[in-house]
Amino acid sequence: MPPKIHNLVRLAELSKIELSDEQKFLIDKINDFNIQTRYPDYKQEFYKLCDAEYAREHLSKIKEFYTWFSSLQK
Repeated sequence: MPPKIHNLVRLAELSKIELSDEQKFLIDKINDFNIQTRYPDYKQEFYKLCDAEYAREHLSKIKEFYTWFSSLQK
């Protein structure tokens, strides 16, 4: 049974997926997105930060990570 956690870095460690420091930083940032949008106190701060350029930059990195991660299953 997988643990009931949302920490992507920890889940990768438990799954024995080796990540570079850059990948760890990225998925730690993705964790922040989840926290900041789930909790009302953080939501407004996140909306101020997340302009079109910010979103484009992070979406591009997330897509690259997803492509890499998907290739592990082959």
